[in-house]
Amino acid sequence: MNNIKWAILGPGNIAEEFAKAIVAVNGSIYAVGARTIEKAKKFGDKYKAEKIYGSYDEMLGDEKIDVVYISTPHCNHYEYIMKSLKNNKHVFCEKAITVNGDELKEIVALAEEKNLIVAEAMTIYHMPLYQKLRNIIEKGNIGKLKMVQVSFGSCKEYDVTNRFFSKELAGGALLDIGTYALSFARFFLSSQPDEVLTTVKRFETGVDEQSGIVLKNADDEMAVISLTMRAKMPKRGIIAGELGFISVDNFPRADKAIITYLDGRVEAIETGETSKALVYEVNDMNRYILDKDNKATMKLSVDVMEIMDQVRKQWEIKKS
Repeated sequence: MNNIKWAILGPGNIAEEFAKAIVAVNGSIYAVGARTIEKAKKFGDKYKAEKIYGSYDEMLGDEKIDVVYISTPHCNHYEYIMKSLKNNKHVFCEKAITVNGDELKEIVALAEEKNLIVAEAMTIYHMPLYQKLRNIIEKGNIGKLKMVQVSFGSCKEYDVTNRFFSKELAGGALLDIGTYALSFARFFLSSQPDEVLTTVKRFETGVDEQSGIVLKNADDEMAVISLTMRAKMPKRGIIAGELGFISVDNFPRADKAIITYLDGRVEAIETGETSKALVYEVNDMNRYILDKDNKATMKLSVDVMEIMDQVRKQWEIKKS
């Protein structure tokens, strides 16, 4: 059992899965906080949490909490991350970690000032497969990296009242699913893109429904990203080099990839387990806290948010 005390802020659907991961790694959950004591008690009793709180502010005042897992809608992330940091708590927050780059920069600055760790619950940064694939690419197995392609289509039910389609609640495909696709691309690109081209089709509420995004960096590597939230597309990522390409299906929690070489050879790469995706996240966050270091993955989160800011600026869609 790990003695790092985790608290859950916002016990919704994804928090159910994450709670199981905390218990699997740490043995128990210390605290649960919700907007009502009834909701907190129902969740806390299910996972045998030691402390139950009927308000977020009350929970954040508990000095025994080491790290807060935030699973509210992303339009609230900035508020609750800042409150957690001001109460001297480390933070592990669902994606998208914020809705714009200014918010994230402010969070990073406060975390550094208070010597606290903030990390994004982006599975791509924590799945063992991706570390292995990066090592394969760095060894030159597929030659010089040239192109990354990512597609992600999630057909949301037509409902103009749903938060996915609400401008006020920072809806739209980019912040909902695009954060996965951009994180995949940025993870493999050698440097941050400095050229961004994009086009968008808006939903009737004004949020981005589908889009195409082209990125290019100073290393002449490119990424092409296709997103839609009103049509189903495969969650597929491809990393292409001069000597072959790597294909990853269902990439957000992938444990398998296929390398296809120029001569026709095919190689399967398998490591980790999809079912343990959130267990890897808990383990990594525990390690970040103990090592007092999370600069590498936070740099990726900052870069992705900067790209999204540039994309939305071109679309003239503001998220604030």
